[in-house]
Amino acid sequence: MKSKKIKGAEIAIKCLERAGTKTIFAYPGGASMELHQALIKSSIRTILPRHEQGGAFAAAGFARATGKTGVCMATSGPGATNLITGIADAYMDSIPLVAITGQVPSALIGKTAFQETDIIGMTRPIVKHSYLVLDVNDLPAIFAEAFYLANSGRPGPIIIDIPKDIQQALAVPDFSCKPSVRAYQSDHKIDKSKIEEIRKAIKQSTRPCIYAGGGIIASGAADSLKKFAEGYNIPVTTTLMGVGAFPENHKLSLEWLGMHGSVAGNNAANESDLLITLGARFDDRVTGPTATFAADSKIIHVDIDISEINKNKKADIAVIANVKDVLDELNKNPEKGTYTDWLKQVNAWKKEFPFSYIPKKNKILPQEVVESIYNATKGEAVIVPGVGQHQMWASQFYKYSFPRQLLTSGGLGTMGFGLPSAMGAKIGLPNKTVINIDGDGSAQMNIQELGTIHSEDIDVKIVILNNQHLGMVAQWEDRFYGSARGNTVLENKNMKRPYPDFVTIAKGYGIPGREVYKKEDLEDAIQEMLNSKGAYILDVHVEYQEHVLPMIPPGASYKGILTK
Repeated sequence: MKSKKIKGAEIAIKCLERAGTKTIFAYPGGASMELHQALIKSSIRTILPRHEQGGAFAAAGFARATGKTGVCMATSGPGATNLITGIADAYMDSIPLVAITGQVPSALIGKTAFQETDIIGMTRPIVKHSYLVLDVNDLPAIFAEAFYLANSGRPGPIIIDIPKDIQQALAVPDFSCKPSVRAYQSDHKIDKSKIEEIRKAIKQSTRPCIYAGGGIIASGAADSLKKFAEGYNIPVTTTLMGVGAFPENHKLSLEWLGMHGSVAGNNAANESDLLITLGARFDDRVTGPTATFAADSKIIHVDIDISEINKNKKADIAVIANVKDVLDELNKNPEKGTYTDWLKQVNAWKKEFPFSYIPKKNKILPQEVVESIYNATKGEAVIVPGVGQHQMWASQFYKYSFPRQLLTSGGLGTMGFGLPSAMGAKIGLPNKTVINIDGDGSAQMNIQELGTIHSEDIDVKIVILNNQHLGMVAQWEDRFYGSARGNTVLENKNMKRPYPDFVTIAKGYGIPGREVYKKEDLEDAIQEMLNSKGAYILDVHVEYQEHVLPMIPPGASYKGILTK
């Protein structure tokens, strides 16, 4: 019996189904209408964001929370360009994402047609790979390759641009094709001699330190890391993207390092004689000037991406492989070191320089809001901050114990990330409490997604640490610019109350909320939020004079860290 021809749009949606896609974040337009019509007949749940950027962040939030590939879709031109920030954010943090865009008919490409943009050219520096589909028969192979590339090796975003005439063209799909990408290697065989080199280096070391990044989480290696640290008795510090890869309440944990990381983590990494770098990339917010970072340490660097080896910091022992496979090899015959003096020093740093703050009698401090959320949720919630001071406090004062518990914009540092990413995370983890901790600046950048959250009945809790400032930039102004305010004040001086009124805005979207001004009301308000059914917004008014500490000033080494 001869198979029936179907439209390219229907083939594309069937490809998504075959890839295991259950949810797509998609905003329609003229060049993607055919795809949306095909979605009507599909089992895939379509979430309509209120802005394409929100859709891209939500899809990546789903991916960050679950490890599965997130999928978003937009029309051509402005719809496609609105995805770019979310795609760039996913690229910087190695998040698996497939972004589908409609395009003007292929005969009009390059003719400045209505709503035409060269989205392939625009996104080339921020995607792992991209496809412009010019033959309807290529759709099954392209989609199979796209999903394979997105979530293999070092994960990342893929874009598939489909002209409208290709969506409308008829074909009999051939789904038998298997991904075969030229010059792409996702698996790397471990050189056993490298394993022995690492063992020897550890044995010769007296001050070893593990520096673990987001690659531990991406590869599912958290249990292997814990076994490795315990088996060899080596302290662990993580990057911000690696938070949750190692339990922060563990005796070997130094929490996270970098510009606003722990003193113990920064000191241990820099004063070690062996730095075991696992799935991390020596980014500038961790190292400062690379010449002064771990200057006297022997560097082991394990990464699946060859381009990261020796890019920022020269490795003495480099291993290009899946970090989980390397750890599993090392865990076969662990040799537990004592490191008595080293661990004594590390524990002294932890005791002397914990993340801390000085409470004020009548003022709510942002740090204690995060601590109160931690206590109320018993440390079990998934936390999704925006970007700014609140992001750092959410990372410092909520103690993380499992992978994918802190979902944060690391490499790109994107304001507006929090709310839509939390939305996607909650869809991916329906049985988890998901809390977006945001600032009043970051919260306003994608606040329209309150409409999506209410319409789709997404049970996200939103806490705004409202200090009426762009807090992180204001902190830099205080520290380095004599407190001169260069457009960092968000208050409206003509209003007698903080501006805007977030609770009233939320009410307009059908979401309940509450404001908190008094310290004695804080715990009750958090409990009310957690007990509420459905989404809830808690607007907590905090001191804007608070600074995120510790802080390593830009251009300084770890020795210049500020603790007050």
